[in-house]
Amino acid sequence: MRLTQTSDLWWKNAVIYCLDVETFADGDGDGCGDFRGLIQRIDHLHRLGVTCLWLMPFFPTPDRDDGYDITDFYAVDPRLGTLGEFVELVRTARDRGMRVIADLVVNHTSAEHPWFQDARSSPDSRYRDWYVWRDDKPADAAEGVVFPDQETSLWQYDRKAKQYYLHQFYKHQPDLNVANPEVRDEIARIMGFWMELGLSGFRVDAVPFLLETSGPDQAAALPDPHDYLADLAAFLRRRCGEAVLLGEVNLPYPDTMPFFGARDGGGATDELTMCFDFIGMQQMYLSLARGDAEPLAQALRQRPDPPEDGHWATFVRNHDELTLDKLTDSQRQEVFAAFGPDEDMQVYGRGLRRRLPSMLGGDERRIRMVYSLLFSLPGTPVLFYGEEIGMVEDLSLPGRFAVRTDMEWAAVAEQRRDPDSLLAWMRRLVECYRDCPELAWGSYTVLDPGSDASAVLAHRCDVEGATVVALHNLADTETTATPLLSGLAGASFEDVLDPADSDARADGDGRIAVTLAPYGCRWLRSG
Repeated sequence: MRLTQTSDLWWKNAVIYCLDVETFADGDGDGCGDFRGLIQRIDHLHRLGVTCLWLMPFFPTPDRDDGYDITDFYAVDPRLGTLGEFVELVRTARDRGMRVIADLVVNHTSAEHPWFQDARSSPDSRYRDWYVWRDDKPADAAEGVVFPDQETSLWQYDRKAKQYYLHQFYKHQPDLNVANPEVRDEIARIMGFWMELGLSGFRVDAVPFLLETSGPDQAAALPDPHDYLADLAAFLRRRCGEAVLLGEVNLPYPDTMPFFGARDGGGATDELTMCFDFIGMQQMYLSLARGDAEPLAQALRQRPDPPEDGHWATFVRNHDELTLDKLTDSQRQEVFAAFGPDEDMQVYGRGLRRRLPSMLGGDERRIRMVYSLLFSLPGTPVLFYGEEIGMVEDLSLPGRFAVRTDMEWAAVAEQRRDPDSLLAWMRRLVECYRDCPELAWGSYTVLDPGSDASAVLAHRCDVEGATVVALHNLADTETTATPLLSGLAGASFEDVLDPADSDARADGDGRIAVTLAPYGCRWLRSG
C-alpha cells in the first residue's frame, strides 16, 4: 500500500505504549518518576518502534487510586513536573515520530476536588448539580459494585451535604453528573486545553460508566448517550483532525459496536476511534490455558468489523487486573488454575494481578509466541510498560499495584546488548508489523489449521493482492498445520520473522503444510 493512503489514519498501524510517569523514570533522584526522566528515556521507546505514547493520569491527586482520583484537570502533579515539562515531552516525542495521548478520566473527581468541596457546602452551590445526589439511599445501592473488596454500595452519605452521592467506583471518587450541560461543557474544555498543549487524543476511561445515568430523572435530562459521545468526538476532530478517542469498553461485541458510532449507516466512525478487544483478550488466555486455539479462533470469527475509519485495539496485558469477567465461571477457573492458582494472585474474584512472563512460568518460547500473536492479530497493538523486557509482578504490593512497579532500567541495558533477548524479539516484531500493511489494513480470515493441529491459530490478512498468513502453536509439542488458502494455489511465501528460514509454497489446491516447533510461530507473506 502507498504510504499516502495510510498516513491520515495513523492509528490503524500504530504501536501504542502505555506508561505511568510516576513509575517510568526518575529524572531528579527523588525516588519518584517524572517528566524529566521520561524525556531522557524516550529514545528507548523510539528504538523499540513505538509510534504513540499513552500516559496514565499525571494530574494533581491525593493518590488514593493511583492518580485516577483527580483534584485539578488543568495541571500536572507537582511530584511529576510542570506544564512546561509536559510540553517538552510532547515536542520531544514528536521529534522522534511519536504522538502522545493521555487518560481522560471524567467519570468522577476526587472527593478533595474543589468542585466537590464546594458542592457539598450548600444546596445552593454552583457545583451542587455537578454531582449526583439523593435524599435517600436507593434500594439497589449494592448492585453493580465494581470493587467488592473495598465497597458495599454505590451511594455514600455525606454529613455536610446531608445527602447521598453516587460513586460508581470508590467512595472517595464522587461521580460527575454528565446530564448537566455545564459538566459536559467542562469536559470539552478539559479536552481542548490538553489538545492545545499537543495531545493527539485520549484514552477514555470506563466509557459505559461515563454515559450511564442514575435513574429516569437524570436520563431524561441527558441527550442520547451516544449523541453525547458523538458530540465529544466531533469537538475533538474540530480541534485536531488526526486526534483519536481510544475507549475502554469491556462489553460483549454486540454491545461494544454502538460505541464506534456510524449509526447513520455510513462507513466512518463518529464516536470512539478505537475500542479495546476485551473479548478476544479473555478468549486468548482461555486458549493458552487449554493449549487449544479454538476459543480465540471463535472470538475472532464472531468479532464484527469496525467502521471504516475505526479499529480494534489488541493487548496482552494492561494497567488494571487481567479481567476475565466475560468468561463463564468454569472457564475462569480454568484460567485461574493455569495462570494464577493462588488466591493472592487473583483479585475481585474476576481477574489476575500478574504479568505474562510469570503466568507462563518464564517459558521464553511461549512468551515470544504470545507477543508474535499480538502483533499479527487484526487491530492496533497496545503494550504496557515493561512488557518489552519481560517484567513480572510484585505480589507483595496490594491489588493492581502488583503490576505497576517501577520500570527496570538495568534489565533494559542488559537486554540491549543481547541480540537474542526478549527486547530484541519485540523490536523485530514491531519492525515486521510495520512492514506488513496487510496486518493493519487487510481483511482477515480465520483458517482451519487441519484436523491434527487444533493447537494452532491460523489466520490470513489480505490487501491489494498481498497476503500474510500467521500461524501460532499454542501447544508444547511440534505440530504441522495444513490450512487451505483460497486463491493462492501454487503461491510461494517468504518467512517474515526469519528470512533465513526456508520458504513455503502452497500446492495446486492452495493447501500449505507448515511445521511449527513447540510454541512456535511463523508469518508467511506472498505477493
